[in-house]
Formats: sequence, structure tokens, C-alpha cells
Amino acid sequence: MGINQRINTYLNKTSRAAKLAAFRILFGVLMLISLVRFLSKGWVYKFYIEPNFHFKYYGFSWVVTWGEYTYILFFIAISSCISIILGYKYRLSIILFFLSFTYIELIDKTTYLNHYYFISVLSFLLCFLPLNKTFSLDSYYKKISYKNVPRWTVDSIKVLIGIVYFYAGLAKLNSDWLLRAQPLKIWLSSKTDFPIIGRFMNDTWFHFLMSWSGAIYDLTIPFLLLIRKTRPFAFVLVVIFHVFTRILFPIGMFPYVMICATLIFFSGEFHQKFLTVLRNILKLKSTDYDIRDVYLPKFYRQTFFVICVFIGLQIIIPFRYVFYPGELFWTEEGYRFSWRVMLIEKAGYTSFRIVKYDTGDSFAVNNKHFLNAFQNKQMTTQPDFILEYAHFLGDHYKKELKNENIGVFVEGYISLNGRISKPYIDPRVDLLKVKEGFKHKNWILPFEDEIKGL
Repeated sequence: MGINQRINTYLNKTSRAAKLAAFRILFGVLMLISLVRFLSKGWVYKFYIEPNFHFKYYGFSWVVTWGEYTYILFFIAISSCISIILGYKYRLSIILFFLSFTYIELIDKTTYLNHYYFISVLSFLLCFLPLNKTFSLDSYYKKISYKNVPRWTVDSIKVLIGIVYFYAGLAKLNSDWLLRAQPLKIWLSSKTDFPIIGRFMNDTWFHFLMSWSGAIYDLTIPFLLLIRKTRPFAFVLVVIFHVFTRILFPIGMFPYVMICATLIFFSGEFHQKFLTVLRNILKLKSTDYDIRDVYLPKFYRQTFFVICVFIGLQIIIPFRYVFYPGELFWTEEGYRFSWRVMLIEKAGYTSFRIVKYDTGDSFAVNNKHFLNAFQNKQMTTQPDFILEYAHFLGDHYKKELKNENIGVFVEGYISLNGRISKPYIDPRVDLLKVKEGFKHKNWILPFEDEIKGL
């Protein structure tokens, strides 16, 4: 059988539409809770309104805070979530959610988390999938419901979830995680007051058990979920793993998102029962629908091609770090957007000095005048933050001092995963003369104790 014939055979396979409908409802509910939680904790003001300066992703400096109007972005996202749950004008709703949520995350990279990135990536994918073809207001008003959808619309979600898990496992195949149990050793040692197992939190064997178990779990769980016989066992592991990590670490809604997302691996019958139970709870009356067999997207092959390209990019992007020399955990070049979850613990300090070239005078900068505590902590350990902040300081003091002939020099020391603090930034380099980009940052001092592994 040729490649084209195999592709055509696959394109003709179907899955129950109930799978996508159940996924839509759970996704919408979890996102709604997340956004309301964010508002209730006052984080909109703390992270997006109060700061005088926001760190930008390279190429996205045009994304600016809306000030007090940032609440409008959250209102749009929340309204979109409600429409997603109901399946009302789904395509418009998911696009609005993707745009509003992603814009919020692009305002300041200080708030970057892997699960925020996952939500943006997933919501982009969902813009192309027919999650509203059954059990939705869209199908109710059109009086049309579909039993099945193309199988690839469901499989694309499974693949994305599998990439997140598997790549998180690959990232753990390094000497710090496997041979030193770091940084888990640092974090677990502070949890001795934990009920029952707290007495083990300082034990070396427990640190290694958790490290190795985490790596094995991430590497195998996508495959265990794919196999029907191991799926129930795998889901139990998913629940135990994410509930345990949620209790131990402040990682927000991510555990619940992953628990619910992995339900997509279960059968169509399982999801149909879920919708039936939901229908009974809500006491929804049955209505006369035109029940059709398979929904086929209008631009069937084009949509399939776009999703294949999208999945291909998700496979490739995490490996961009191979183009940079030095230790990844030290330089963090190619670290973000690669599903490297909770792998490093950095601590240290970074001081900035403004030098007037014409007089030779210099003075130290008090970062508290420009950054809040959270921003300062993030900036101290991440080179792209340091460079961007140096340029911000340069622009600020050029105006304040009315002197264009100044330089910004940085002295920094960092402790990586429990090691002794070491010099981080070359203090001889004027960072105002360094441009941000994708080139290697040769002003980061080399890490002497190279970590072997991915």
C-alpha cells in the first residue's frame, strides 16, 4: 500500500463526535475557573497593570498592556469560555479565546509557565477542530447533530498531549535529574511537614525515587494511554501523579487540565455516557435533530495539512537548543517552549552599573525603582531578561542624564541546582552594545561544571 493510499485510508477513519464535545465542555470549564481564579487573586493588577515595565518576548514588543482596560481582555476570554462550554458560535468563541488569552500571556514574559503556553498552543489547535457538532447550542439551533467526526480531529489532540508528556520525559534525561536528583532534592527537603510521607522528604533514596519515577512516568504515559488494556491503569497514574504534584507544588490549574485532557484517550462510548449523564443532570429535553453520520470539514484536506504542519512544528521547536553551545540549564537558550518542566532551581543576584563614558563616573542601579519583587527575581536568573532590562535602563538614563554616551554593565552570580554560586555575566561587556536576537549570547560566562545529557 502506497503512502497516498495509506493517507486516504486514514482520512476516511472516524471517531465519535462525543469525544470532541466532552473535551470542549471540560476545556471551557477549566479555562473559566482559571480565569476567574486569576481575577479573584488580584493578579491582573499585580502582573499587568501595576508594573511600570514589562518584559517582552523577542518580536512581540508591540504587545502592550491595556492598563486598567486589561480587564476587558479577561472579560472577552471569560465570555468566550462560556460560549465554548455551551457550544455557541464555537468557531468565533475559540478564536476569541485564543487571541485574548495569548495576548494576555504576551504582555509580560515574567509570567511564562509551561501550562500557559500549552493552553495557547492547544486553543490554537482547537480553532481548526469541530468540537461543536453534537451536544451544543450550534447543533441545537441548526437542528443538525453528527454521530462521528474524522479520526484525525481527535488524534491531533492526543498527539499534542503525548508531545507534552514525552518531551517532558526526554528533558529529564540529564545528569542533574538522574544522578543528583536535582532540583527535586532542594524542593522536597522543604516539605518535611507533609502528612505521612513528610519524614521521607530529607531522604536521598526518596529524592531519587521521585526523580526516576517522574522521568519514567512522562516517557511512558502517552503510550500506556494509547493501549486499551493499560488505559485504566494509566489514567489512575495520571490522577495520582498530578494530584500529588499539585499538593506538593504551587502549579495552579495545570494538574486538573492534564487529568481532564487525558480523557480524550478513552472510547467514544465513554464520552457518550458522560454527555448522557450531563444531559440528565441538567434535565435537558431531547429535541428533533437531523442526525447525520459523519461531519466533514469544508476544507477537509487543507485543514488536515495545516494541522500536520502545526504538529510538525511542535515536534521540532523543542530541539532548537541544539544550535546553541554551552549548558542549556545555564544559558537557557532554547529553554522555553520545549516542555522542560521544573528542571532548574536558580538563585543569585544581578547588579547593574551605569557608566558615563565621557567622565568615567558610574553608579549602581536600585532595581526596586523599576521592577517589582517577582520581576526582579525572574530577571536575575534569565539572560534575555537581563539584556532587555539593560536596554531599558540605558534608554531611561539617557533621557534622565541627558547623555547619550553611557554604558550598562552587569555583574551577576548564580547558583544552579544547589551548586556553589558562580559568575554569570561578563562584567566587561556593555550590554547596550548587544542586540537581542537568536544568536548565542557570548556575554554569558561559561558553565564550568557541564551537565551531560539532553
